[in-house]
Amino acid sequence: MSDLTFEEFLRVDIRVGVIRRAEPYPEARKPAIKLWIDFGSGIGEKKSSAQITRHYTPESLKDRPVLGVVNFPPRQIGRFVSEVLVLGVPDEEGEVVLLAPDKDVPIGGRVY
Repeated sequence: MSDLTFEEFLRVDIRVGVIRRAEPYPEARKPAIKLWIDFGSGIGEKKSSAQITRHYTPESLKDRPVLGVVNFPPRQIGRFVSEVLVLGVPDEEGEVVLLAPDKDVPIGGRVY
């Protein structure tokens, strides 16, 4: 693994968002959930597809804060375009657990 400079890290734009809507995505190759995430007035609402069905249901995700990379190019996932990468960490079984701030912070706040 090579070292990363602080300037390189700053190129990755990680923001706090709030999931406003979530729906099952049964057409995906692997079980997934479609997300509509509000990143505030500067960025707006962005879509994502996440393989998080082991720990989350669409109903449990509404109004949940998350961290997402907002400056990746859109990616076609089946018939759905994913515009952000939602961040998570695998548990002991490799299933994704979403990352979120542990205190209230403004929507759209940037991770430094």
